[in-house]
Amino acid sequence: MSERATETTGLATADLFVGGQYVPAEGGRYTDFVRALTGERIARVAAASVADANRAADAAAAALETWSGLPPAARREVLAGAARLLAERADEIARVMGEEMGATRPWCEFNVHVATGMLAEAAAQAYSAVGEIIPSDVPGLTAYGVRQPAGVVVGIAPWNAPLILGVRAVAMPLVLGNTVVLKASEQTPRTQAAIVDVLREAGAPAGAINLISNAPQDAPAVVEALVAHPAVRRVNFTGSTRVGRVIGELGGRHLTRVLLELGGKAPFVVLPDADLAEAAAAASFGAFMNQGQICMSTERVVVDRSVADDLSARLAARAAGLAVGAPDDPQSQVGPMVHAAARDHVLDLIADAQQQGAEVIAGGTADGLYLRPTVVRGVRPGMRIYGEESFGPVVSITEADGADEAVRIANDTEYGLSAAVFGGDVTAALDVARRIRSGICHVNGATVHDEPQMPFGGVGASGWGRFGSRAAIEEFTELRWITVQAGSRPYPI
Repeated sequence: MSERATETTGLATADLFVGGQYVPAEGGRYTDFVRALTGERIARVAAASVADANRAADAAAAALETWSGLPPAARREVLAGAARLLAERADEIARVMGEEMGATRPWCEFNVHVATGMLAEAAAQAYSAVGEIIPSDVPGLTAYGVRQPAGVVVGIAPWNAPLILGVRAVAMPLVLGNTVVLKASEQTPRTQAAIVDVLREAGAPAGAINLISNAPQDAPAVVEALVAHPAVRRVNFTGSTRVGRVIGELGGRHLTRVLLELGGKAPFVVLPDADLAEAAAAASFGAFMNQGQICMSTERVVVDRSVADDLSARLAARAAGLAVGAPDDPQSQVGPMVHAAARDHVLDLIADAQQQGAEVIAGGTADGLYLRPTVVRGVRPGMRIYGEESFGPVVSITEADGADEAVRIANDTEYGLSAAVFGGDVTAALDVARRIRSGICHVNGATVHDEPQMPFGGVGASGWGRFGSRAAIEEFTELRWITVQAGSRPYPI
């Protein structure tokens, strides 16, 4: 990883990457990165200004003709080379990711694995932006629908799956011939800098990929500058619905197209004929993997009343049996929350539910940043946990009388990212799945699932547009109509 140690402190120092060079921020500004779990100061990270953001976008604009003019095979080779380098550096990158966000080692390694696959899948799509010949009613006219790179793309990636979502923000835009500015998360700047580093070493020319990091208090100004830059044609953002609304409004103001993947409140519907052992296993994985800090995390189990007791007992037993421990302990299944504010938010939701009559049947307590996997039964409308995204290791159980009520409860949310339905009769379960308003729904599978080649995105407050391989072609190219007239064409005047 391209870091340097500061002579006076010995701390790792991470700079910006603009126009093919690692450079300090304007005025030599840095922000200290402090590990939330220990309070230890572990790195100095360049704190970009608005001027730095504009320089990065300028560099991307200057490189556009060179990068988009390369043959698809050349862009493919860069992305494939980056995938190989990322895999080779898996141990070190996973270690840094664990330091920055407090994730358990399996989650860090999974991030490297999926991110590597995303780079490889993007490389495989180098020839996919194909056009078409469109029949014309004009004699001698040949009409083409042509896909061309959109231009400069800004990718804004979050901290919770920093490699997966950082790569997703840049890989398909790059292979389609766009140039990119990646704005790293304040929580995982060095992890996401590793993505830029492997692309650079794999041969991306100067300006094709650029990296901006910033102090938390500067984020609004830096983001607005990137969205407003006249060369920027696309912005893709993954993060909270609150911030997504702001970016959507900025995009509308500047007529810049945005792709948003935002929050979730994933429902997990359990029908009376479901395999309850499988359902409990999938719900536990979906709720507690990465401490529930995944946009697809199972937040709401909506279970038919006839099997609610059995399913609740199974899920509570699984939650109670999970090993909570330090991120670097290979036995840990659940690690610490990312910071104290995230932990306190979850504890507040649990306390509110209890005060209104819900029952905590597993977990519900915290030790420092470690929050026990929690199952809350008897959740109903009016409780904060019923509607608010928890983004933590807590899952609520709401009982339903029949499939129609289960669908109504599942849809009783502003969100619509991922969902799951468990049932023995797959035809009936598919019917329920079709009626749930979400961009993604899995029958007899967990709400947490991702593959590089799949169309990924939500509806409602979970955003709009789709990431993922061929689906991304629509997002990151312009469809142009080009015609060629053969022979003489009579005009009326």
